[in-house]
Amino acid sequence: MSSVAAGTQYFSKSIDSPVGPLILVASARGLAAVRWPKASPRCAPIANVAEAADNPILEEAARQLTEYFAGERTHFSIELDFGGTDFQRQVWEALLTIPFGETRSYGQIAKQIGRPTAVRAVGAANGQNPLPIIAPCHRVIGSTGKLTGFGGGLPMKEQLLTHEGALSAVLL
Repeated sequence: MSSVAAGTQYFSKSIDSPVGPLILVASARGLAAVRWPKASPRCAPIANVAEAADNPILEEAARQLTEYFAGERTHFSIELDFGGTDFQRQVWEALLTIPFGETRSYGQIAKQIGRPTAVRAVGAANGQNPLPIIAPCHRVIGSTGKLTGFGGGLPMKEQLLTHEGALSAVLL
């Protein structure tokens, strides 16, 4: 389970997107989560959240996500505030290196972080990524090239990969 700083105040803002409503969560340090309204409670559990539509971090995240969905942005440049364990943060940081329009396997991510036998642990950390889309866990696929688990569901993963032009390289 992800850990977050005790006593940290978080702020949230809801936005509409082509993949459905998203809830953005930020601390004073940066964007901490992107959630679907029906997300698993084990993914990015964060307490002390107050709605704050005018928070500058949330406004910037919303702007960048809007540009991404409009096809105007291929890389996010917003300060992030990852919780989680050291291992999870290594995996999530590795996700940030996957270029727009490309995919990686869980095994490739495991090798990238220097833990080539930790493929299942990489999969578990990927599944608990608090910042989907921003830290593009949708770009991680099975070693056979097939789409595998995604917190937003496989149809949403397929939609995101199609949006990025990466689906043609993936076996469905």
